[in-house]
Amino acid sequence: MIRKASGRATLLLDEKSTFADGTIREVRVWRLPAPTAERPHGLKYSLFFGRPGKRIVGYDNERGKGDHRHYGPFEERYLFVSLDRLLEDFDADVRKEQSRIRASDRGRTA
Repeated sequence: MIRKASGRATLLLDEKSTFADGTIREVRVWRLPAPTAERPHGLKYSLFFGRPGKRIVGYDNERGKGDHRHYGPFEERYLFVSLDRLLEDFDADVRKEQSRIRASDRGRTA
């Protein structure tokens, strides 16, 4: 979905999917009015995969932290190359975690 946000930034992506296992994939990306020292690519983003109240994977660039990734209990810097690459990297992590969750669920029912 593409739409214009009120205020200074333009909302480029606003997607939310809920999967049968209860996990959620949510992507929100805004185009800023101008690049900044902290966001030279001119984007603000928040990408989430997890369950209500529990992040499994997340990518964001909140003020003061810059581009970074959350993976389980770990947080690390993320090298932003492009929006397409960001989404590819995020979706690769989501697929990896979905496979892990499915394998874990199969182990419980075996």
